[in-house]
Amino acid sequence: MTSQTKSLAPRKVSIRIGGAAGDGIASVTETLAKACSRKGLYVFAYNSYQSVIRGGHINMQVRIGSKKVWCSGDMCDYLVALNLDTVNRHVKDITPGGGIIYNKEKIKIADGQLPAGVNDFGIPSTAIANKFGKSPIMQNTVALGALSFLANFPFDAVADVIAGTFRKKGDAVVQANVGAAQAGHDYAKENFKKTEFTWKFTEEKRMFLTGNQAIALGAVAAGCKFFSAYPMTPASGILHWLALKGPKYGMVVKQCEDEIAAMNMAVGAGNAGARSMTATSGGGFALMTEAIGLAAMIEAPVVVVNCQRGGPSTGLPTKTEQADLFQALGASQGDYPKFIIAPTTVEDAFYATAEAFNLADIYQCPVIILSDLLLSEHHETIDNLDFSKVKIDRGEIVTGRPKGEYKRYLFTPSGISPRALPGNPGTVFIAGSDEHDEDSTLISDVFTNPKIRKLMMEKRMRKMETALKSLPEPKVEGPADADLTFVTWGSSAYVVRDVLHRLEKEGAKVNHLNIRYLWPFQSQAVSKILKSAKKLLIVENNFSGQLERLIRQETGISIPNHYRKYDGEPFGPDLVHEKAKEALALAKVPELVGR
Repeated sequence: MTSQTKSLAPRKVSIRIGGAAGDGIASVTETLAKACSRKGLYVFAYNSYQSVIRGGHINMQVRIGSKKVWCSGDMCDYLVALNLDTVNRHVKDITPGGGIIYNKEKIKIADGQLPAGVNDFGIPSTAIANKFGKSPIMQNTVALGALSFLANFPFDAVADVIAGTFRKKGDAVVQANVGAAQAGHDYAKENFKKTEFTWKFTEEKRMFLTGNQAIALGAVAAGCKFFSAYPMTPASGILHWLALKGPKYGMVVKQCEDEIAAMNMAVGAGNAGARSMTATSGGGFALMTEAIGLAAMIEAPVVVVNCQRGGPSTGLPTKTEQADLFQALGASQGDYPKFIIAPTTVEDAFYATAEAFNLADIYQCPVIILSDLLLSEHHETIDNLDFSKVKIDRGEIVTGRPKGEYKRYLFTPSGISPRALPGNPGTVFIAGSDEHDEDSTLISDVFTNPKIRKLMMEKRMRKMETALKSLPEPKVEGPADADLTFVTWGSSAYVVRDVLHRLEKEGAKVNHLNIRYLWPFQSQAVSKILKSAKKLLIVENNFSGQLERLIRQETGISIPNHYRKYDGEPFGPDLVHEKAKEALALAKVPELVGR
């Protein structure tokens, strides 16, 4: 909020709800977000949580706007504090004109603790909640009702979502929860002054998804028939969604004993002709890499999703990072063809997953999707996905008995050999992990034929040359004559898009290059864009600047201005905006600078 006038059309409003794990924070936040989404508003919700099931501190922030919301923001307009720890941690982040909602029967705020201009919205949550049941979580519902009044949000939308959430538990439970929310709303109405937001409710129904759900939906739309995984945060949401809904669409879903089994099962299913996928995080991906190499050697299509989190080792299981790029580039031993795609948004996660299956089938190789915890787990309101845009291309597959000798690994100009599925007449071949010749005979046991080895390696790698001719080239969003070009990959594009709007309103000329295809790297196209830029600022969520290193490796261009974050939390727009202003103020930027 930026004003305290009687009538205010908010650009975006941020609400943060904090407490301990087990306090029901996620359910309250999702209720608010769904209510906003159903009224036609855009929502971006991010949960900052810990590994413990109960206790500790977590907070979830929801940012709401009439136009597309690109990140959860740095500050909050309303803080719903479920314990004193939340007050102490987050009270400084409340914007002037906003306020704090808390249970004044249990939480005592010290004199002078609230920043200037922040309103005290203490409510007797326990007394109100006890009228509708003895569950301590009911105080959350009371606070939600109070919030709906203070932010001038229609209570009926909140009540509808609450009713839908508890409908299966019976009318008594529904009435108790709706009643508690109504009581919180009425108490706030009687005791506080609301902000007269003039929300623009379009009533347009939009999807409200996480990145993991979008990936799972993309797999279904692409005709994936086999999914294997071992649960690992933050990729587990894909397994949960597909285990529940996948079989309805003819998908076999297997929870395996470990990531090694999951990867080998997916490779086997791909070799047998089923579109297959597995999903994990960095530690699990490390265990999968030998089998990814197997897929490359036998030229079996498979899709591998790596939802990145903080590392190394167990690292930060519930925090975000973009530090697995070089792990994906070097997965398994030896050189082999592969694709690495980094989806940018929830929508893109859907389309990128569908595309990954086509690339895997056409080029007969593994395709790695690099997501991260922010993209995978945050909830976002999106415009409806267009399933008609998903086209299935299985690539070159031999059907019927071939006229001559079948050579599974035939040397071809494109590097793509004729693929036959098991059971097709006259197309028996060996799918071995050893190097082989054109008809799949292994060449590593008795005599390693150097000539055949060289030709086979070159054949496989020609797939990447072929792919570079057909992949869509990266494009710059924004004016071609911008004074500053942002460079990102994956979910870092979210915050940059938010900052772009802010800078444009300030009169700055800025644009944005997001690199979606990380391998094969489109060196010529990227180099052309970077050389034409006046100044560059690369934003990525890791310590070592992995994309900047890859760009330098593939183009010879080093980007001197960078903003890297590796504390486990996503980028906030304020510091990215500050870094951009610093870069714009520089008189001259060297063309090539080493790290």
